[in-house]
Amino acid sequence: MPLPRLLTLIIGLSLILGLMLWLIDSLHRLYIQISFTAPLLANFLLLFIIALLGVLIFAFIYYTGLFGRIQKGSTQRRLSPKVPQVKAEAASETLKAVRQQVKQIQDEVARQELLSRSREIEAILARGELQVVVFGTGSAGKTSLVNALIGRMVGKVGASMGTTAAGETYSLKLKGLNRQILITDTPGILEVGVVGTEREQLARQLATEADLLLFVVDNDIRKSEYEPLRRLAEIGKRSILVLNKSDLYNDEDKEIILARLRQRVRGFIAAMDVVAIAANPDSRLLEEVGDLEPDVMPLIRRLAAVLRAEGEDLVADNILLQSQRLGEAARRLIDNQRRRQAEKVVERFQWIGAGVIAVTPLPVIDLLATAAVNAQMVVEIGRIYGCELNMERGRELALSLGKTLASLGIVKGAIELISTALQLNVATYLVGKAIQGVTAAYLTRIAGKSFIEYFRHDQDWGDGGMTEVVQRQFQLNRRDEFIKAFVTDAIARVVKPLKDKEEVNEEEEADGVKEYQNKDN
Repeated sequence: MPLPRLLTLIIGLSLILGLMLWLIDSLHRLYIQISFTAPLLANFLLLFIIALLGVLIFAFIYYTGLFGRIQKGSTQRRLSPKVPQVKAEAASETLKAVRQQVKQIQDEVARQELLSRSREIEAILARGELQVVVFGTGSAGKTSLVNALIGRMVGKVGASMGTTAAGETYSLKLKGLNRQILITDTPGILEVGVVGTEREQLARQLATEADLLLFVVDNDIRKSEYEPLRRLAEIGKRSILVLNKSDLYNDEDKEIILARLRQRVRGFIAAMDVVAIAANPDSRLLEEVGDLEPDVMPLIRRLAAVLRAEGEDLVADNILLQSQRLGEAARRLIDNQRRRQAEKVVERFQWIGAGVIAVTPLPVIDLLATAAVNAQMVVEIGRIYGCELNMERGRELALSLGKTLASLGIVKGAIELISTALQLNVATYLVGKAIQGVTAAYLTRIAGKSFIEYFRHDQDWGDGGMTEVVQRQFQLNRRDEFIKAFVTDAIARVVKPLKDKEEVNEEEEADGVKEYQNKDN
């Protein structure tokens, strides 16, 4: 406790104690005087004195204990700042779920990358550092801003924590803030060339990982700057918009630009979070001799106010956001992996169905004839998505979708589409025999793709139902570039075997005729 406060407390307690002693002595004398004439009143006075002493003793003990608890609590907060508990627990649970999901990922590189990132997030959660990222175009003066902050910011400045293509990261300590601050300069956005694009991607990645973003501009914000700022705000990034190089403008122009900036970002950045600074003022503009001191105090004051008031929540929100984004990345990897596996199943069964129809052609295309094939396909796709179906359920789903294909006219449309494509690529005498097999393969593909969407969404066809899903898949699979590739594959898998079989049959017939003629001779 500071010495002045301790002296004040001692003097106050001494004064209270003296007053208590004076009051007790006065009441004692009064008791003696009235005890002879009014004993009952004297007894009430004695009880009053005892009660008063009890209340004062209780108040003193309570105050002392409460003060000790406050001191102890404040010491604990200074020693180990804690992320708000609910958000920290949510982040931890998400990271546990990510580790469970990672076990399902077959790509070793992707799996290790996710595990590494989850460990990084856990380390950030344990350290509790505040990460401030400086973001903007290369010409806005981001590096000058970082240097000015390091030179003027209240508190200690650590050595550079490393230099990369992303710039430098410094460790700072702000008075009144228990957490360490890491401030990072990023590469400029909107740079030209391949290298510029790669540097911008790195800068955007660092920005998405920041607890607090300092978005630097040197004039009214351009659309190319506004869009990344708005997208970062949409994912939950807390930002301060910094107008640098304010020394280039007179007071009136500076206020006009600030007003425009506040108007443009209204809705996702507060007016008080738009500040003007001059990180590296040009003395020539003011006809001054020597270098001018950076004018960054407006930013430092706002930065300190935000970090002190919102620091705990900023850390908690960002950790929760990063863990959720990591979970989404894991789910995307698993979804892509499952989709690839399911598409291989569809491709395999579409040609199995084609073979069944081609060998035993029917008067009309009827998916009921391949119900068993399609049912097995449904069961295997469901298994990939962690849904175990029996054959009976698979057959029900296959028949239901087959009826939907017929009712929507997709069967008829598929016959016309495949017939036209085959006539352009296959000899006329083979077209009739190939149409049914290739069309069956095409319809099986649409069915399989539809079932992939069904299982991807936890066995739910969505608001539009099965009809909308099937129609969408039909439209996606009738594009010219796909039909050309599909027919080419069909010729190799269906038409060529039919042609070979036709040739074998002709040879057998020719051999039979020759044998019959030889017998006659």
